Amino acid sequence: MTDEPLYAQLGYTDAEWGLLTGLPQSVITAASAATPDSARKTRAENQAGLDRISDARASASALVSTVAGAAVAEAGDPEIGEEAPIIEPNDPEAYVQDVLSRAGEAAALLSAKATVADAETYRHWLLEITDAVVGAASTGGLLGIGAETVTEDEQSFRDHLAQALAA
Repeated sequence: MTDEPLYAQLGYTDAEWGLLTGLPQSVITAASAATPDSARKTRAENQAGLDRISDARASASALVSTVAGAAVAEAGDPEIGEEAPIIEPNDPEAYVQDVLSRAGEAAALLSAKATVADAETYRHWLLEITDAVVGAASTGGLLGIGAETVTEDEQSFRDHLAQALAA
């Protein structure tokens, strides 16, 4: 038995681990902030993203399951009724850019330190989180008629995230 933290056993520094474990929740916030919604819709988006993070604790990827476990421990476990705090950035555009920058850093880190399978699974997982968030609540329309499931801004965020993760 060692006193070494799990992330160190996996080959990551504290800062690197913080990047990997913080990014999923940040992706939820950025995807939700891409198109401003009502408080109810924002809660639904946040819950959909947190559910996707929680589900990843059962991932076949040791890296993703460990990161998901750490992220849920930090944000809250929906399986026991906990809700993550809803973060509404003061400057959504700057926040989105910051998340995209951190996604690029994470992609480079994973390329350098993770197995190809773990890196690809992590990248795919972040896109699944994004898809869950942007698809959780329709925007616009009248009584649901004519509403967009995924807005142009949400799709743009998803596309830019995919590009950042591919770098």
